Amino acid sequence: MAAVTSNTGDTTGTNPPPIPLPPNPEQDPLTAEQWSILAAIADTVVPSFTSSMGNRLLQHPLRTEVYDTARNRIAQIAGASTGGDVITTYLGESATSTPEFRNAISRLLGYGMDETSRSGLLTILNALNTRAGALLLTGYVTPLDCLPVADREKVLQNWASSRIPILRDLYRSLTTLSMILWIRTSPTLGLVLGYPRVPIHGTPSKDSYAFRFLQIPRTIAAEPMVIETDVVIVGSGCGGAVAAKTLAEAGLRVLVVDKSYYWNPLRLPMSELEGMEHLFENAGAVQSDDASIAVVAGSAWGGGGTVNWSASLQTQGYVRREWAQKFGLNHFITSAFQRDLDAVCDRMGVGTAAIEHNKGNQVLLEGARKLGWSAKAVPQNTGGEAHNCGYCTLGCGSCGKKGPTETFLPDAAKAGADFMEGFDCAEIMFDDAASSERQTIGVRGTWTVRDSSGNPARYVGAKQEVIIKAKRVIVSCGTLASPLLLLRSGIKNSHIGRHLHLHPVSFVAAVWNEDVRPWEGSILTSVVNEFENLDGEWYGAKLEATTMLPSLLLAGFPWRSGLESKEFAAKMKRMTGYISLSRDRYGGRIYPDPKDGRIRVAYTPSKHDKKAILEGVVHLAEIAYVEGAKEIHTSIPTVPAFVRPSSTPDSSITVSSNASPSVNDPTFRSWLDIIRKTGFPSPASRFASAHQMGTCRMGTTAKNSVIDLRGQVWGAKGVYVCDASAFPSASGVNPMITNMGISRGVARGVAEELLGQAEERARL
Repeated sequence: MAAVTSNTGDTTGTNPPPIPLPPNPEQDPLTAEQWSILAAIADTVVPSFTSSMGNRLLQHPLRTEVYDTARNRIAQIAGASTGGDVITTYLGESATSTPEFRNAISRLLGYGMDETSRSGLLTILNALNTRAGALLLTGYVTPLDCLPVADREKVLQNWASSRIPILRDLYRSLTTLSMILWIRTSPTLGLVLGYPRVPIHGTPSKDSYAFRFLQIPRTIAAEPMVIETDVVIVGSGCGGAVAAKTLAEAGLRVLVVDKSYYWNPLRLPMSELEGMEHLFENAGAVQSDDASIAVVAGSAWGGGGTVNWSASLQTQGYVRREWAQKFGLNHFITSAFQRDLDAVCDRMGVGTAAIEHNKGNQVLLEGARKLGWSAKAVPQNTGGEAHNCGYCTLGCGSCGKKGPTETFLPDAAKAGADFMEGFDCAEIMFDDAASSERQTIGVRGTWTVRDSSGNPARYVGAKQEVIIKAKRVIVSCGTLASPLLLLRSGIKNSHIGRHLHLHPVSFVAAVWNEDVRPWEGSILTSVVNEFENLDGEWYGAKLEATTMLPSLLLAGFPWRSGLESKEFAAKMKRMTGYISLSRDRYGGRIYPDPKDGRIRVAYTPSKHDKKAILEGVVHLAEIAYVEGAKEIHTSIPTVPAFVRPSSTPDSSITVSSNASPSVNDPTFRSWLDIIRKTGFPSPASRFASAHQMGTCRMGTTAKNSVIDLRGQVWGAKGVYVCDASAFPSASGVNPMITNMGISRGVARGVAEELLGQAEERARL
């Protein structure tokens, strides 16, 4: 059967139209009783406040003076342009005020949660609905949903400080989930913040590349459809895109397939609710088995390059030397690897000349300068142009970010490459399953048709089995998914999925006296690298700005009470956010869920890495302090915010050359001492990571790695890996450029091999 081509995703207009969300599961994931308990928890985390008696099961009554004081504080932050009715509505809004919140929960439970986690949650909800279970977990004999909101709040607060780890874990997981989904579905928070739906900088691009994808007739056939090519690349992200360009320009037939879908820039950026559903792995809900770290990985046409923050840092010399000396990979200290790094940077126009730092990044640079610390601008892949869009985590509508969909994939298409979206690769096929050196013959998977409106329908669309015959298979599924594809294909190697590195981060937020509208301007344009070698072996912390999308920032901080959380959220328009990022020394692993095969992450930040992250948090606080922050918040659950004792920004600031401000202000020093003494209590502390590396690492033998120096999988001839899973250890910087450089080198080798074989056959 021959495939046909079709252009998909086109639209018109200047504002992104709403993106349809996946339908709710056909079967409700919760019973009515379970919904009642879960809603009671969510509406305690984000309660409806009233100054009257109200219904104590549905609202949290406050004394009139307390309510009025809170309302006035929020109104002062929101500004005169925000009407009083909006503030009243905001205070009166609960998490479940809108049906979108419940729908988001249904999709998470139905599609995004593994069976083990779902069973654990249902067990807790059932227990809280009984007298015995409620007494054991809450201290009340009354089921949780029959308690007044104020009493339920005390229950959650008691869980936070409980000596029983499971209760502290419940507090963290349920408060974080409730906050994230409320922020994404709230009709009033955006009004309070003055947070616009789309960026005010830049204009939607009407000159994006018109991708065309292989399509299959809508009449699904019983027999598999067969496609033939020279090279099939599974994954369209940073590594796969570079490989596609390199191989197609070498004259080979190339087919790039991806389980995710392309989105026309005129439909970007998406809202936070839409974007997490459509642009991220498992709707952004990947977390480690012990819930200690949330893992955010892109899953869209263009992969992580579609949702990253434009930071384009080359592999540092000390990492390249480590890979050569410790792992025997001398290629990384050669000029050939440097040429690969330079080539991918040149194609994307990487540089610093056009950067316009926003408030958050200016604070890092200026604060570090005052303290005598090393800091620098972060190169951006923006084609040498200013790119002041803080929404790129949800897709770039202006095409100002020159990622895979603006550069390498169009280049590949112009050189003759074909593309297929919505293709979920089940396995790599081999010619002789009994051989120890099996030769690949291609891949097998299923293709899901878009719906009649042209929107992805991965959960409900008709599926067609497809076999792609190819001489070479390049695995570019990403660090989380590539090892699972190798395992599903019957490849035996004890290192597959191991040596996972994540660059764990912890958050710091600074609140200023003035509005800073932190979502405006480039996301990450500066880095403080003074502390990247804390242990003398080049493992330490980097200090960076972070994305200022409300749900991705605010939910990173601990919940302490419903009222405090609403006031904290309202402060975001005066807030800048930062991360302390560790180049993690010790790794984890990726493995398939034994029941449904989905991605499982076994990873806990080590004591070594926590120590480095903690030092980074302290130094971020010092930078915020010396720059005059009014308040400084950390994501350590038991550490209160530091509030400057005077409203004058410059009060108490005395900084001598190369001296920390904590030396001069005893109040601030005492607060930093609390941070260091507290550390990151477990399991209440939570980390996050947007960088994944190492699960198919490169090495010198099958006894220490998954792939050889050429990128070929040991024992699987013709199968190569081109993504960040190839890293021998953590890169210490945003992995995009390193990933692209490695992939270009691997692809060049594949091209030389195939073309050399063709020339040899021609001579014969």
